[in-house]
Amino acid sequence: MLSSLSAILWNANPIIAEIGPLTLRWYGLLFMSGFVVGTFILSHVYRSEKVSPHWVDVITIYVLIGTVLGARLGHVFFYDWPSYSQHPEEILKIWHGGLASHGATIGIILAVWLFSRNNKFDVLWTLDRIVLVVAVGGALIRMGNLMNSEIVGRPTDKPWAFVFPRDVEHLQEARPDQPVPAGSVTVQQVRNTEGEVSVQTQPATASVAVGTAIAVPRHPTQIYESLFCVFLFVLLYGMWNRTKERTPRGQLFGLFVVLLFSFRILVEFLKEDQVAFEQNMTLNMGQWLSIPLVFIGLWVVWRAGKNPNNPYGYAPRDLEERAAAEAAATSRHA
Repeated sequence: MLSSLSAILWNANPIIAEIGPLTLRWYGLLFMSGFVVGTFILSHVYRSEKVSPHWVDVITIYVLIGTVLGARLGHVFFYDWPSYSQHPEEILKIWHGGLASHGATIGIILAVWLFSRNNKFDVLWTLDRIVLVVAVGGALIRMGNLMNSEIVGRPTDKPWAFVFPRDVEHLQEARPDQPVPAGSVTVQQVRNTEGEVSVQTQPATASVAVGTAIAVPRHPTQIYESLFCVFLFVLLYGMWNRTKERTPRGQLFGLFVVLLFSFRILVEFLKEDQVAFEQNMTLNMGQWLSIPLVFIGLWVVWRAGKNPNNPYGYAPRDLEERAAAEAAATSRHA
């Protein structure tokens, strides 16, 4: 919805439906959609390299657990440990929010390492393929952040700016010494008889009362990151599709890490701080956490395919074997 043709008013309800005690949210749906879509992509990749898609179900469980645990613990330890150390029972209450992508990255890497060790896959071979899925999942998760009106950007006058009236943490107060940015809206929270809070907006004018809460146009950084993840998927899938089983070991994983976290360092300059302690930092927590990952990625890219004894990695090429076994089992039960 356009707000005075100067910005897009984003007032989407993060809740899809409430069914009894259950609440279906856009974020949760988009989060899980990444895994659903990812299974189709990974099945195609595995079949193309004569690896049984049976392994897709197995690694999906590993990665799902690694993602959730890593993202949650990353938020706890990287962003809010003083609070959680006083209330450790809150760590398990993931439905209250609080996931960190750097923690998810660490969790995914550990999950892939564990899967590879247990099932005789080369860990970098597995990571080279799993980053295709992670790129798609990242794009969908950032759209989930958009539906939640969270992780917003700094104020801007760009014509594609978004106004987030539901992001109450970053509302501004109208001041007599500052003009109201074009496209801004006044925000009033209204609670109904059932205790539910809704947000009412009105276009903000130059005569808005001092102290009135206003939402100003901001960079839609969630969309920037989502589109970049789509770009990463297209790039990496194209590279894999040209070489497939002869993809240099570690090349796709290393490139993914370098590009994703280099972009993360840059896009953070357009974001509002996520936690209070970041306000006096030259670089915020997300940027500091990204720097070592970029260097790790560069090292992996530099080393990609250089091991003469294992230039492409390895995986069980068991597609035909498992298909024959399944066919034999079917014939016995016929």
